[in-house]
Amino acid sequence: MREIVLDTETTGLEPSQGHRIVEIGAVELFNLLPTGRTYHQYINPEMPMPPDAFRIHGLGDDFLADKPVFRRIARGFLDFVGDARLVIHNASFDMAMINAELRRLGADELPMSRALDTVQIARQRFPGAPANLDALCKRFGVDNSAREKHGALLDCELLAEVYLELMGGRQTGFALNVADQKSEQKVAVAAPGATAAQRPRPLAPRLSDAEAAAHDAFLAELGENAMWLKMRSDG
Repeated sequence: MREIVLDTETTGLEPSQGHRIVEIGAVELFNLLPTGRTYHQYINPEMPMPPDAFRIHGLGDDFLADKPVFRRIARGFLDFVGDARLVIHNASFDMAMINAELRRLGADELPMSRALDTVQIARQRFPGAPANLDALCKRFGVDNSAREKHGALLDCELLAEVYLELMGGRQTGFALNVADQKSEQKVAVAAPGATAAQRPRPLAPRLSDAEAAAHDAFLAELGENAMWLKMRSDG
């Protein structure tokens, strides 16, 4: 199962007020394990950065001035995402921002049904406990010491580890390792003197009467000294 852990940084909280995406980060998972493939892009929002947003992610006007606008990166982003499920912390916000950008281009929106919200999963598992990313990193022992400010790709990498824990933790990896070990096992050699266990009843023959008759006719053509006839008489 292919999934994309996704995060955005923006100029604000309300796409209806013209706020735009300034950074997208994404991490690819396959069967709940990172593949090593990532997507990361800074984006020129074509508007000044509000001070409140700058305090959160530190992406200012000078830094973003030479970055591509969303319409220049949209195709590459959509190609990376493909038809995978989207794993997002507070999915309604990021999906609203992404779809607002796609509407500006006249492109099809991403359906909300594709998104899996890790905030909701965390609240279901730990009712009443904080469900923000820093709190979940602390709960699961995920090192977030590099997270001085919000950053889309770093947050995706942290969320991928948190998501694995929310979905059952290292048991998933353990199960895969067990499967790999089983596939690599060799046929065991019996110890000297050991006897194989016998079936309580012999298996029923799978040859039809017609097939058995054809086989006997073939052996008869080989003559009396045929090795197969000797083996049958000896057995």
